[in-house]
Amino acid sequence: GVVTVTQAFTPLLGTDAQLHGKPGRIVNISSVGGRTATPFVGPYNASKFALEGLSESLRRELLLFGIDVIVVGPGAVVTAIWDKAEQVDMTPYLETPYGPALQRLRDYMLDAGKKGLPAERLGEVIAHALTTPRPKTRYAVSPQPLQDFLARTLPKRMLDRMIGRQLGLIPARS
Repeated sequence: GVVTVTQAFTPLLGTDAQLHGKPGRIVNISSVGGRTATPFVGPYNASKFALEGLSESLRRELLLFGIDVIVVGPGAVVTAIWDKAEQVDMTPYLETPYGPALQRLRDYMLDAGKKGLPAERLGEVIAHALTTPRPKTRYAVSPQPLQDFLARTLPKRMLDRMIGRQLGLIPARS
């Protein structure tokens, strides 16, 4: 979908030499999940990692036309999507080795959704990305900036162990 919409609108943003005016900008909305993957939501993370890579490629491809591509990667935002998470039937997984970890993750995500960023804050960041004279290539906006920073800077194996312990995915040693 992102590729189709981008292809449809790039002529209006500046690839059509017949049109005159300042080149436009593309702002793609990714997620903290586009940089750090969470267990059990691999398909979501994969789509966001892909969007990050696509955006980076497009930014470089569109240099020729002066069209900038910016990524906004928010953490949890207070929206109705969290209501859907409460409705997911976890019954098939409760008696599996993953049952307790899934429940912990679900509880964490529901809590994070309630304490997330107001949608207006995300809108402010997007407006800034569209209007500032020299935008960053990526804006991370999170209700938990320290957690986001640690996820981006800690060694991956250390982060694996931290997440594994938090969710109970690391078996207790005898």
